[in-house]
Order: sequence, then structure tokens, then C-alpha cells
Amino acid sequence: MATTTILGVIGLGGKVDWSSYAYSQYATNQHYLCNSLMVFDSLQKLKSPAGRLLFYPKTWDTDVSSSKDRTSQLLVLARDKYHVKLRPVEMYTLKRETQDDEETWDASINKLHAWNQGEYHRIIHLDSDITLRQNIDELFFLPLSRGSPIAMPRAYWKLDEPTHQGGGPKLTSLLIVLEPTPHEAGTLWGLASGLSVNNTISTSPTTSLFDMELLNSQYSHTALTLPHRPYALITGEFRRTSPTNHTTYLGNTHESFSAASILAEAKLVHFSDWPLPKPWIMWPNNLMREIRPECEIDNNTPSERGCENRKVWMELYDDFRRRRKEVCMLLSVPAPEWPPRLKTTKRKGGGMGE
Repeated sequence: MATTTILGVIGLGGKVDWSSYAYSQYATNQHYLCNSLMVFDSLQKLKSPAGRLLFYPKTWDTDVSSSKDRTSQLLVLARDKYHVKLRPVEMYTLKRETQDDEETWDASINKLHAWNQGEYHRIIHLDSDITLRQNIDELFFLPLSRGSPIAMPRAYWKLDEPTHQGGGPKLTSLLIVLEPTPHEAGTLWGLASGLSVNNTISTSPTTSLFDMELLNSQYSHTALTLPHRPYALITGEFRRTSPTNHTTYLGNTHESFSAASILAEAKLVHFSDWPLPKPWIMWPNNLMREIRPECEIDNNTPSERGCENRKVWMELYDDFRRRRKEVCMLLSVPAPEWPPRLKTTKRKGGGMGE
């Protein structure tokens, strides 16, 4: 199918073969499977006609063995209610030893499975720890080419960190528009080399090829850069303590930051408030008090005022947990111990992007 321009599709009513376009997700455990269903639920409510793909471990199945078999139940729900095409695949884990002799485990490399789906003309892969607020189907019709086969938003919160090999500002892999081809798939899986018999990819402290780093190393010079505003707002933006700290997101120095207005224009919000847990995990109370956005006047006192940033930030988390319960019938995970005990191994779950 020939590439169709945004103008032709949206402005002039051009016809589109939507069977050639799809959104993709991957899940490595039940928590991320639920997150993926929440994304599919949002796509359905936003009336996106594009297809939906879900990559998940080959060891899972759709035979519901009991009322407690939530994984199979959620797969069936994805298939039957959200019309998702289920793709059981080999799942890989990336293991990296840090400079401090700790081990970090990461499953985000599995988003590379999207490049193997050659029956589609375009795929938009989304991380699952997000809230999709508006339809983004227009991104399917970006002018990608062999010389620029991918589009990602600018990682505006990392503008002071250069990409690999002296490229421009870092791009974030939380949203990827791609053309799946055997060549690109082979190249990317080749970069994630060193597969072992237990599907573990080992890297040294200097290679640092998690999904975001890998894609930046490959495409930083050629990728089409999407504006982070409105395609990549992170929740941490609402925690910046000074109005002037928002200029990187706003893109100018004359505009005032209004939390409600910024949220209203955002099409995608990514949950990123480290060290606070992701939104499906309850907050340790003492940590939440430290991390939550400050009020502008008399913060943490009975007379505090100017708390719009906090209000919007907490509503985002409350909305995620409400939808998690409605879509998946799952309650939030209990809060972890804080501060945590010292560990020698860290794990980063599937779907967590920067």
C-alpha cells in the first residue's frame, strides 16, 4: 500500500486500509498484561480503527484452568473484547552488570518483536506504563523512509545527555512509529547479541543497550523526531519545584506553566517519578510525602495553597488505579518496604520505558 499523507487522510477524507496499521504491546507478567489491556481499552474508547497486537511469553495460553487463572482470563479478554491479535513469542531478558558489581535485569528489549511483523505497513509501539489521553492515529502517516525508518519523541527531560556517537538530543522509546521490515528486525536483534540458552542477553557496564539506548545508538542521526509536546509528557514534570523549571517542556521562556492546561493538551502521559513505584503499586506513605509535588505557598502546612500541580499529579495516579480495577479487576500491589533493604540484584519489568 502506498504511503498516505496526513493531509490526505484527515483533511481530504482519503480512504485507509486499516488492516495495514497496528498498535503493539508486550507483556512479561500479569501486571504488564493488565497495563496493556488498559492501553487497548483506551484505544477502543478513542475509536482508533487500527489493529492491536500483543506479544507475550509462549508459555502462556488462553485455556482458563480456574477462576484464579487471571493471566489466561486477561488474554481471552484482550482477544474477545478488544479484538487484539495474540502473538506468543520467545521473551528475552537483558542482564547488565553495573560498575558496582550489581546486576540489572530488563525485559524492554522485547518491543523489538514489533519489527518482525512484516504484514503491517506501520506499527506504533507504546510502553504500557502510560495513560493515553487522545487519539494519535495521525502518527501512522508520518513521512518515514528507508533513510528515516522510525519516529520517536524527544526525551526532553534528558536534553543535557547526548546520544551515542555524538548524535543529537536523546529520543525516548515510550512511543515508536516504525515500518517493520526483515532488514531492520535483523539489524536490531543483531545489536542485542549474545543470547544464551536461557534467553538472557548479557552486556557489560559500557554497552548499556537497554531498549532506549539501543534505538538511540542505531537511529539518533536518522530518526524523525516527534515533538514531546503533546506526545510525551512525564508525570515528573508536575513535581518540578520552580515555574522556570518547566521551560524545557514548554519549549519557550514566555509561557506560564498551568498543570491543568498542559494535561489537557497532552496526548500521552508516561508515569515516571523514580524512586516512587509505578502506578499499579501502592505508595509507601513516607516516600509519597517526600516525592509528591509541592504547593506554592506554605507547603505541608494546614494553610498550604497553590497545589494545582499536586492535584493533577495525584488525579493521574488515581485514574490509573481506578481503570486498572475496572478493566482487569485487579487491585493495586501493596506498597513496598521503604527505605528498601540493600540488594545486589535489581529488576526492571517489561514495558518500563524512560
